[in-house]
Amino acid sequence: MKKAATIGVSITTVFYMLCGCVGYAAFGNDAPGNFLTGFGVYEPYWLIDLGNACIVVHLIGAYQVFAQPIFSFVEGWCQNRWPNNGFITSEKGVNIPLLGVYNVNFFRLVWRTMFVVLISVVAMILPFFNDFLGLIGAAAFWPLTVYFPVEMYLAQSKLGTFSAKRISLKILSWACCIVSIVAAVGSIQSLIVNVGTFKAFS
Repeated sequence: MKKAATIGVSITTVFYMLCGCVGYAAFGNDAPGNFLTGFGVYEPYWLIDLGNACIVVHLIGAYQVFAQPIFSFVEGWCQNRWPNNGFITSEKGVNIPLLGVYNVNFFRLVWRTMFVVLISVVAMILPFFNDFLGLIGAAAFWPLTVYFPVEMYLAQSKLGTFSAKRISLKILSWACCIVSIVAAVGSIQSLIVNVGTFKAFS
């Protein structure tokens, strides 16, 4: 698991850094949020379609990872709040031809569908959705990717207070915190600029 996580994070970091640094070096502040179509060039079509298909596959997985805790929290809270409500707590067997019986909780079906529709409408309303993604990414990067893993490792490894490894991990954590703060400030500044030209569903 450690090797897979190291390889995955390393590859992701290289690609993101390449897109960010090369895009900024080439276009400065005019770098588009979508490198595939942000330049007004849509050819070759097959390459743009392949890139968009890869993004869809990536976002489907990422959406599931980020949405499942929200789904679990709301469903658990509702089950604790209304334990005798059959709509929330019971499951009904639905016979699917050739696959057998599948148990469906209709509250879960309705709640998750409404959540996905709401998030999709919000994404369509906001023409500067990339700035929101940047803000969310900046807010989530340091605590989820750096701080908690580093602190868990330090708690398990019981390194000395002034050991070189502990100090270097703390420096890394604080450096990433500063990067997250700067990224959040940049996203907020971009949101403020874009609010002035806001047009719904544009």
